[in-house]
Amino acid sequence: MRKRIMVVEDDEPILQLMEILLQKLGYEPQIYLNGVTALAELKERQPSLILLDVMMMPINGWEFLEKLRADPASKDLPVILFTAHPDVKAQMLGIHDPRLGVLFKPVGIAELEAALERFLGPAPAKDR
Repeated sequence: MRKRIMVVEDDEPILQLMEILLQKLGYEPQIYLNGVTALAELKERQPSLILLDVMMMPINGWEFLEKLRADPASKDLPVILFTAHPDVKAQMLGIHDPRLGVLFKPVGIAELEAALERFLGPAPAKDR
């Protein structure tokens, strides 16, 4: 069974690119254009990991993360913040969460694979 990766990103072209990259790496992407829909879906289909955009509406990535960590059913899910915002690195210094990582846009397949392997172990069979 392939591991599911939830991608929450409000930029549709980036969302589509992440879907393609994750499929190439052997994962099953669950894609969402906003955090509200993604949080509701967590109750039905919990992924192995969440790739989370920081700057989005109607709730931003930090608000999503706060709600995620407040729910006992999802508080331990690994999350990789996916952002182009340079201040995220400084914000991460105050957060001591071993289940939280960050990737800066634009991201290539090798960077994505390394970030996923940090939390999930070796990637499944690839289509490369």
